[in-house]
Amino acid sequence: MDILTIQDVTKKYASQLAVDSVSMNIPHQSVFGLLGPNGAGKTSLIRIITQITAPDSGRILFEGQPLHAKHIPMMGYLPEERGLYKKMEVGEQALYLAQLKGMSRAEAMKRLKYWFEKFEMQGWWKKKIEELSKGMAQKVQFITTILHEPKFLILDEPFTGFDPINAEMVKNELLALKEKGTTIILSTHRMESVEELCTHIALINRAKKILDGSVKDIRKQYKSNTYEIQYSGNKIGFTNALWTGYELLDLKEDGDHSVAKVKMINGHTPNDLLHSLLPNVQILGFHEIIPGMNDIFIQTVEGSEGKRVE
Repeated sequence: MDILTIQDVTKKYASQLAVDSVSMNIPHQSVFGLLGPNGAGKTSLIRIITQITAPDSGRILFEGQPLHAKHIPMMGYLPEERGLYKKMEVGEQALYLAQLKGMSRAEAMKRLKYWFEKFEMQGWWKKKIEELSKGMAQKVQFITTILHEPKFLILDEPFTGFDPINAEMVKNELLALKEKGTTIILSTHRMESVEELCTHIALINRAKKILDGSVKDIRKQYKSNTYEIQYSGNKIGFTNALWTGYELLDLKEDGDHSVAKVKMINGHTPNDLLHSLLPNVQILGFHEIIPGMNDIFIQTVEGSEGKRVE
């Protein structure tokens, strides 16, 4: 069973349609990338899931039950716009937020000690939030978001403000949470994070869902039957071997060998391509080019906007 089922959810603010009949299923123990350009409707959908606002129509099921206030303690939410109180001390604020989530002071202190040591923050307890750098404050907010070990975690641009070392640390912690059973919604514009972390994605543009599914299946869906070939030998012999059935997209020198991008057409297979090339050149490398999420994002968004213009 999916942990979250979103069914035909629509939300309008005045004359602006923020979410337009969006449906999607979020599997248990997945890292689910919620993607889209700025203003696409992602934050509006997150606010409905966290019950900050309600949909105008449609419904959301949490583990098969209609979404209810009782589900809020099972969630953790790190918004893009951070919400720490600048004048409060770090430790005081962390304890306060933990107790809002229903934790006892003793349990909160125990868990905070663990996380402050893990993130090397032992000396920050008495500091005020306004004394911290953006990355330091982000560490505090990340810890307060996951401290109660939520079953369902929503992170909106969680890596903003982190240097590469701390970003890697947070990624590892997210993967560890997933292994322990947490389901994570990750809203980000960093496609490298999507590649590294996400098992599933949904892409929203102009309030509508335009693509969703597992990352593996989506990348296969967008394959273009294109291969990168590293070879040494005669360029003319190489290009002549592609005379029929193949399209040469790119060819460049790389030291003592050449690198070509070739698209197969007319139903040819990789074996057919190699059979044509081997009598003419020495093959040093041969692999299929599978598009990354950044390319898929751009292609899908531009395609959806083109359809709307028509």
